[in-house]
Amino acid sequence: MIDIKDILKERILIIDGAMGTMIQRHKLNESDYRGNRFKDWHKDVKGNNDLLSITQPQIITSIHKQYLEAGADIIESNTFSSTSIAQADYDMQSLAYELNIASAKCAREAADEYTQKNPSKPRYVAGAIGPLNKTLSLSPDVNNPGFRAVTFDEVVEAYTEQVKGLVDGGVDLLLIETIFDTLNAKAAIFAIKEFFRKNNMPELPIMISGTITDASGRTLSGQTLEAFYISVVHANPLSIGLNCALGAKEMRPYIEELSSIANCYTSAYPNAGLPNTFGEYDEQPHETAHIIEEWAKEGFVNIVGGCCGTTPDHIKHIAEEMKNCKPRILPTVEIQ
Repeated sequence: MIDIKDILKERILIIDGAMGTMIQRHKLNESDYRGNRFKDWHKDVKGNNDLLSITQPQIITSIHKQYLEAGADIIESNTFSSTSIAQADYDMQSLAYELNIASAKCAREAADEYTQKNPSKPRYVAGAIGPLNKTLSLSPDVNNPGFRAVTFDEVVEAYTEQVKGLVDGGVDLLLIETIFDTLNAKAAIFAIKEFFRKNNMPELPIMISGTITDASGRTLSGQTLEAFYISVVHANPLSIGLNCALGAKEMRPYIEELSSIANCYTSAYPNAGLPNTFGEYDEQPHETAHIIEEWAKEGFVNIVGGCCGTTPDHIKHIAEEMKNCKPRILPTVEIQ
């Protein structure tokens, strides 16, 4: 398959939209999530979207295909919470490795089908590595700021298991995404590097995507965008970008700032605006696409797509707008 770096020099690549938004459209109930295998599971599992890669793989593969049909070059595996730490909420820690393999295979099947249809437009699978529901930088106990619910080594262990599952399942890229705690992300980076080193394997490209949580321009753990970038650039990633939390309008100044400092490719996949009072997203596909088109014309981005609230229709509109835009040229950044 064509090296993704060669394509990034030629055009802006499209990453897919929200998986959760599309799963919600199926209005699945508890028994749908359980399937036959987990019909007697001792805890409720509705809401464990990653489990659907095992119990309803046809739904997950179908969602991937809808995004590919819309024009996505990169689709993300359904593994946002596929770590032993996150799966502990459902007492399904032991399934972490299997979840990653199953999800990677769903995405791989869909991507290969579309690459075969049009070999000049290869489709890539990014193994999605989410931020965890426990943080290394912040205490969950306001009365004990020094307390941590998890250790660095435990996070590395959980991410290593996830990376092994994603690689064994056949992903092309590893995407550490929705980062609100940079120390968690650094544990993921360490896990990836060590996995490939110990297994004497060529490293897969790493994509890194952080989250600016509000108008302060900082991550939840308090870093500015530049500090976040400096903290993770040692990973020598394929791309660094932003996703989630903000809509495209609110994300613009941060994407502009990132494009001026990053010596790698930049990515941006915002929400479909900000959620309304019901937690739903109202921004229409053409609105999201128009804002992202402005970024592209100003030379801010190399990879674009959508996060919460976005659908294949959003991705289709974004892909159409990007056809007439040139990719951001990597700057010559002087090393101090």
